[in-house]
Amino acid sequence: MSHTSDGPRPQPGSGPGPGPGPGTGEPRPGTRRAQKQQTRQALLDAGLRLLEHQNLSSLGLRELTREVGVSPAAFYRHFPDMDGLGVALVGEALGSLHEVVRATLADGADGSAPDALIDRSVTFTAAYVDEHRPHVRFIARERHGGVRPVREAIAAELGRFTDEVAAGLAVQPASAGWSGAELRVLAGLHVDHMVATAAELLEAPPGDAAARERIMAAARLRMQIISVGRLHWLDPAPDRAGRADRAGRTDRSTARGRPGLPGRT
Repeated sequence: MSHTSDGPRPQPGSGPGPGPGPGTGEPRPGTRRAQKQQTRQALLDAGLRLLEHQNLSSLGLRELTREVGVSPAAFYRHFPDMDGLGVALVGEALGSLHEVVRATLADGADGSAPDALIDRSVTFTAAYVDEHRPHVRFIARERHGGVRPVREAIAAELGRFTDEVAAGLAVQPASAGWSGAELRVLAGLHVDHMVATAAELLEAPPGDAAARERIMAAARLRMQIISVGRLHWLDPAPDRAGRADRAGRTDRSTARGRPGLPGRT
């Protein structure tokens, strides 16, 4: 009786087909690659399951490999260590979002319907949380309190998002006159807001539609406030026009121990 799901192994040279190559007794290269990828994905999936109630730093190698049914030695054929598994999970969680973010910004490039763009952004964030709760939970937990390589990987991905959002904002008419540094700060606000909204949605009681709508309504309002501030950022100050005056007032306000209010006295 066979002890594997693949059935008895064909004899060397028994002819074409999946499994051994002709006359070699070894699996075909394509089969080996598929098996390796399958094991790697199984380790990532198991890692996410086991990380639902713990941090990566507390997840043991033997606990993970036992969940998958492979030896600890097999793990090292796919990842250098547990930190490497965490970095791979970051890429899996955030890597596929870049194209979607760029497409969303491209839809609002003419700036003619800012509220519609805000609504699409919030709706997309909510849908992503619904479809990828384990990934969102992992990012939220490890972003500030995780092991250093994973924190750095998350920061790098969010930095890429910030660059992409800044590039998308730069082509909108409302960005005329903005410096690159100002656009990147604005983009960072959008990215931080997306991450914060995702974390809030993750913590909402399951099935509580009212709580979910409150979170989404608050997210839209915050983005609308950011949008209004953006529209008036370059307004001339009452006493002296120009960005240098705003910077001067900010410096003076900071020296007095309170934050400056650019564009207002």
